[in-house]
Amino acid sequence: MLWLYRLLFPPVLLLASPYYLLRMKRRGGYGPNFTQRFGATPPLPPRRPGVKRVWLQAVSVGEMIAIAPILAGLRADPKVEVYLTTTTSTGYKLALERYRSLTAAIGYFPLDSWPFSRRAWAKVKPDLVILTEGERWPEHLAQARRRGVPVICINARMSDRGYRRLRRVRSMAGLLFDGVTQLLPCSERDAERFGALGVPEDRLLTTGNLKLDTTIPLLAAADREGLRRELGLGPGLVLLGSSTWAGEETALVSVLKAARERGLPLSLLLVPRHAERREDVRALLRRAGVSFHFRSDGVAPGEVAVAVGDTTGELQKFTQLADLVFTGKSLAPHEGGQTPVEAAILGKPILHGPRMSNFREIVRSLDAVGASRLVDNASVLVSAAVELLGDAAQRGRMSAAALRWSEKHRGAAERTLAVLRDALAKLPA
Repeated sequence: MLWLYRLLFPPVLLLASPYYLLRMKRRGGYGPNFTQRFGATPPLPPRRPGVKRVWLQAVSVGEMIAIAPILAGLRADPKVEVYLTTTTSTGYKLALERYRSLTAAIGYFPLDSWPFSRRAWAKVKPDLVILTEGERWPEHLAQARRRGVPVICINARMSDRGYRRLRRVRSMAGLLFDGVTQLLPCSERDAERFGALGVPEDRLLTTGNLKLDTTIPLLAAADREGLRRELGLGPGLVLLGSSTWAGEETALVSVLKAARERGLPLSLLLVPRHAERREDVRALLRRAGVSFHFRSDGVAPGEVAVAVGDTTGELQKFTQLADLVFTGKSLAPHEGGQTPVEAAILGKPILHGPRMSNFREIVRSLDAVGASRLVDNASVLVSAAVELLGDAAQRGRMSAAALRWSEKHRGAAERTLAVLRDALAKLPA
């Protein structure tokens, strides 16, 4: 099956390249170090005797934030160094900002084609490979298998769509799992799916979700007030649209108008998942006839009805301003959902749509304890949000439930690090 993958990857890549190149151009930031996509690497330090090199791949911003305790734990061992790669320009920017001191080098992950992957492997020469969440690349795994390098998938998950596809084409499962030494699923449901796809039980160990161990720096009261002024938010309630997608902003503007009609002092803080959509969002807000300000335009000149956080890496700060959070990519036609974890860690009441397949177990758990609430569609979102914004006591109960839930589910980082340390100890000196 690998030979077929190697044969088909180049023409498929060629056919898909106009779409992906256009998307990369729109998002920006992909020009520098573009050759790393083809197997080049940033300058790597010479291999040191007795020091084991780990190649850790985290696809984008969410994964980059989640691996913070893993990087810190590995960095604490003087006999371990980490080469960190990512796929997106936003992930790369965040890695440079946060992890320079914890890594030997930071680069882009190569395209999963034989010449590019082989070239990168020849330069990196890792002793251990770590892949996060859904990252399981056949050529990357084949290169590891050929060199006898163990591969550990941490925070591993299997989406509904991926599971359905692999159930239909079981031969593909071998490509994605045969080179994996150990899978650390983030939930029991994910572990069951991996097992059903043929992963041996002795390779599976459920360690929990790393994102639940995220440490969020808390803003002081003065800093929160300063951030509100910079964004143009008034002194009343704040509804946060967290990582929203097209169509969801329209529903949230409807919440804003309905709440204000009821006399609630509400401001809306929109954080689109993709900042390059800012002009679409700007056009929407103009049509809606509401005052607005974009974070990328600098400090707001005064109070506005809608603030748009179209910058990278600030969602944790923005979430601290919210009285109620709506989790994006969860209303039709979108699918998968964005993470509600950071809002829960911060004790924020959460609303989410029905399309949360990437976080199904998490939202089921949050719903069960009363920390979050499902809204079936945009209309239900409007009514539920206005109800909660007018009920401080109910929001308080949801907030307390979220904090209890968050505390109960911590510990994945230490369990993951224990597995990684054991694997490193078994490597030849």
